[in-house]
Amino acid sequence: MNDLDNLKRMVGALLVEQRLPTAEVIRQTIETVRVVCPNVTDDHCEHLAREFEEAHCISMNIGEVLREADFEPWLDVVKRDADYDFYYWHRYRRFLGRSGFSAQVLATMDDVSDRILDLLQNPTKEGRWSRRGMVVGHVQSGKTANYTGLICKAADVGYKVIVVIAGIHNNLRNQTQKRLDEGFTGFDSARLQTPGVRKQVGVGLDDLRRRPATFTTSLRDFNRMTATGVGLPLVNLREPVLFVIKKNSRTLKNLLEWLKDHNADLRTSSIDAPMLLIDDEADNASINVAGGVDEVSRINGQIRQLLEIFNRNCYVGYTATPFANIFIDPRSDDEMYGEDLFPRDFIVSLDPPDNYFGASKVFGGTFNEDEGSPTNRYVRRVDDNRDLLPIVHRKDHEIQRLPSSLKDAVRTFIIARSIRLNRGHEQQHNSMLVNVSRFVDVQRQVRNEIHAFLSNVRSSIRVNGMKQEAEALADEEISALHNVFEREYRSFDNSLNWLDVQNNLFEGAGPIQVVEVNGRSPGTLDYTGYQSGLNVIAVGGLSLSRGLTLEGLVVSYFLRNSMMYDTLMQMGRWFGYRPGYEDLCRIWMPDQAAGWYSHIAESIEELRDEVRQMRIAGATPKEFGLKVRSHPDSLVVTARNKMGSGQSIVVSVGLANQFVETTSLLRDAGRRNRDAAAWLAAQVAAHGPALNSERRTSNGYLVRGVPVEHVLGFLRAFKNAPSSRLTETRQIIKHISDRADGELKSWSIFVPAPEKRSDQHPLVTSLLGFEIKCQRRREGEVQDPREIRITDNQRVASRGVERVDVEEELKSHAERDYRERRGYSHVRSNINYPDSIYRGVRRRPLLVLHLLAIGEKGDDLSGQEPVVAWSISFPKTDREDQKVEYVVNTTWFHERYHDAEEDDIDSED
Repeated sequence: MNDLDNLKRMVGALLVEQRLPTAEVIRQTIETVRVVCPNVTDDHCEHLAREFEEAHCISMNIGEVLREADFEPWLDVVKRDADYDFYYWHRYRRFLGRSGFSAQVLATMDDVSDRILDLLQNPTKEGRWSRRGMVVGHVQSGKTANYTGLICKAADVGYKVIVVIAGIHNNLRNQTQKRLDEGFTGFDSARLQTPGVRKQVGVGLDDLRRRPATFTTSLRDFNRMTATGVGLPLVNLREPVLFVIKKNSRTLKNLLEWLKDHNADLRTSSIDAPMLLIDDEADNASINVAGGVDEVSRINGQIRQLLEIFNRNCYVGYTATPFANIFIDPRSDDEMYGEDLFPRDFIVSLDPPDNYFGASKVFGGTFNEDEGSPTNRYVRRVDDNRDLLPIVHRKDHEIQRLPSSLKDAVRTFIIARSIRLNRGHEQQHNSMLVNVSRFVDVQRQVRNEIHAFLSNVRSSIRVNGMKQEAEALADEEISALHNVFEREYRSFDNSLNWLDVQNNLFEGAGPIQVVEVNGRSPGTLDYTGYQSGLNVIAVGGLSLSRGLTLEGLVVSYFLRNSMMYDTLMQMGRWFGYRPGYEDLCRIWMPDQAAGWYSHIAESIEELRDEVRQMRIAGATPKEFGLKVRSHPDSLVVTARNKMGSGQSIVVSVGLANQFVETTSLLRDAGRRNRDAAAWLAAQVAAHGPALNSERRTSNGYLVRGVPVEHVLGFLRAFKNAPSSRLTETRQIIKHISDRADGELKSWSIFVPAPEKRSDQHPLVTSLLGFEIKCQRRREGEVQDPREIRITDNQRVASRGVERVDVEEELKSHAERDYRERRGYSHVRSNINYPDSIYRGVRRRPLLVLHLLAIGEKGDDLSGQEPVVAWSISFPKTDREDQKVEYVVNTTWFHERYHDAEEDDIDSED
């Protein structure tokens, strides 16, 4: 460990003892400690001071909990007992403090882990008992740190056997073992197989008086022969026992057999030691996806058997995408496998620290008013891959050359590293993710092409990079780097200087490695062996898609088309924490993926808000599960988990407080739908205030007080596309008709038509009786040539449309409530408020009538006819939310989500 790392560790340990260290205290502490670290410069100290200042300004909320009402808390009584000193937890807390966690975050983590522990059972309780729970975090938000803290506290209060099921790939299992070595055991498990050699790591550097036993290592999963060779039953071990295993049927089978043969009571075939099972990525492979009602899939059954072996057991599933877990039938049971894994006893929703770089920050507000394309700071559109690297391709696809967008992404990575060098991040990890195929052979070709391209860039830098600016820019490749710098960074921050970047290019590009990360690649992506920082472009597929952390991830290039919530969100390795370089992060992806990410991010936030509302109402996890099953997203989630039977299924959906829109349209229904829109405008004008130019608002035309009969007439005349399932007019009409005499009696109609347009050749129409400039939208890719998909991002309306026709007082109330839920202490200009918060306070239903011009930017669209689409924002209901039913069959599902099933197949091993 070098002097700078030593200084950081010692200062962190001192600062964590203070609740809110000031900038002055931070600098005084650094000056006091630096005398024992002679090689640390003034610049290093200043950089370290700013890093600690940033860290100690970070706060974190405690989150929400749903639980069964009749469970008795027990932890407070235990904590008053002098026999419990919480040795493992205090050791881990000190380690986190040395690692840079702020005192505020640590205090919240302490409270949260106490809360979860208290929802488990007291391990000293006699008799047979079992608990089932789920913890919902965010992707890359610190779930491992959370359950490591829970493990430490569980060990402190008396849990003897701790099993962590850590994903379906070796690299993730190995990574998890290393983190538990650092946070719980205190020694390097990889050295266990070397006689007489022990290496202390993490918490062990502070205190190794007590040490848990581990039957797995950071190099090797559970091995039955090795475990048998230990020759010591679990119940005879004084300290807790840890197993970190892969979510693999063979591994689970070996562990089950070893436990039965060497540890179970011969009379009862069970083990009495209290056991805690942590199921990391609990929505992946743990769910019972067997086709028949009474069938059990293999891994699901084995996890249930593992729990059943222990008379006293707790199951806690950790996930960032909990839809599938909540869709488990809580009534499912099996004589052989035991009760299913539905979180019947508790659901905990974790809040991340306020420096979390998550989906709402990355994808919030990414839709342009004119075209619906990603335009924010972080996301870049990929549209040049179709011929070279199509999203859907065969295993034997040949890579002829790299798309220009991928080359620009690599250039951006080089420049970002050069900027980080200028910021003093010389010894920090830097990673780039390239996830473009699930096929190993294709990944290898992409890796080789990137390596060749990077070599050419290095050659240019080596020859011309240190020349005067004008002479250096005469080099084609350095000129391309300069252009990327101007576009990606200088345009957002004019304090950045190209000469500083140019001077660092050689050191920035030199150490970058290009590696494959898949089931066939040798070794793992091991950052621990690079004390001076690993700089890597990681090319992979499934192995990069779930759980694996890429340290210092700056640039991501993503070409996958799964629409499944868990698959897509878990591929988002770019989420996490980016201290000191968040502004440098960039993500390249197709519009379709960006649209789905934005939608899923909002859906998961709605789910979290639902947890909050149901907690206030005193609801149980089972009641929450029933509520979520009626969410429109169940069309995707339910289908995935019930399609094994190959039969049609009926999904009941509640439309109150929902937003639905026609994302696909029939080509041959254009005239019919234009006539329907014209009829609606005529009816509005004949029976009240006309929809005309006098109804102009800042971004369209609005009329209120429209009778429900006119809206129903329009929907009956409109011809919907079969693939636009949620806008099936028969179901929408039923929902509205059931409430036509009350809360949906009077409507507002809004026609978007932004005034400020850079469009040189707009489509202007008088379809509604007055001139309107149509919104321009691209045509997306479709499975059915009879249909038009409105853009690839699954969105018709621009973000913010649901604010229309909501009173200012209600808007302010909704925004204030949102800030309070997120823990924002004051109004911030950069908050991206989701549309759902305005829907929640809406008093009238809103029909948004879209008149669209379909074409690429710059196309002359003035001669075409407008395409009509619509969106509806439904308010909350004061009556029982009656569900409408949709029938989903296997054919429909696979046509729209074909890659989702493929993503469950490990094509890399």
